[in-house]
Amino acid sequence: QVQLGESGGGLVQAGGSLRLSCAASGSIRSINAMGWYRRAPGKQRELVASITSGGRTNYADSVKGRFTISRDNAKNTVTLQMNSLSPEDTAVYYCQATRLRLGVSSDYWGQGTQVTVSS
Repeated sequence: QVQLGESGGGLVQAGGSLRLSCAASGSIRSINAMGWYRRAPGKQRELVASITSGGRTNYADSVKGRFTISRDNAKNTVTLQMNSLSPEDTAVYYCQATRLRLGVSSDYWGQGTQVTVSS
């Protein structure tokens, strides 16, 4: 099992910045990709950004150029730096990790952290 603990959400004005952090613990040896998803009110959960253990990143079009994902493999942490926030970024943000072990891929999720951007 993998446990994910998130921190860094909160309330910010439009144009501001927030930094989300997620620490993985437990059976972390085979974690491959880690990332952040979000679920806005009335919408489905969507990928925000992901990063592989090798550092390859992927971003949703809506956050490209504003958000940056980074990872510290030694500390088993993933961070999402969010700049130029807009009210459309308001959502619950979830940390996610994919572990590949013996050919089986398993996804793990954090409990979520609220990000609210006021106009």
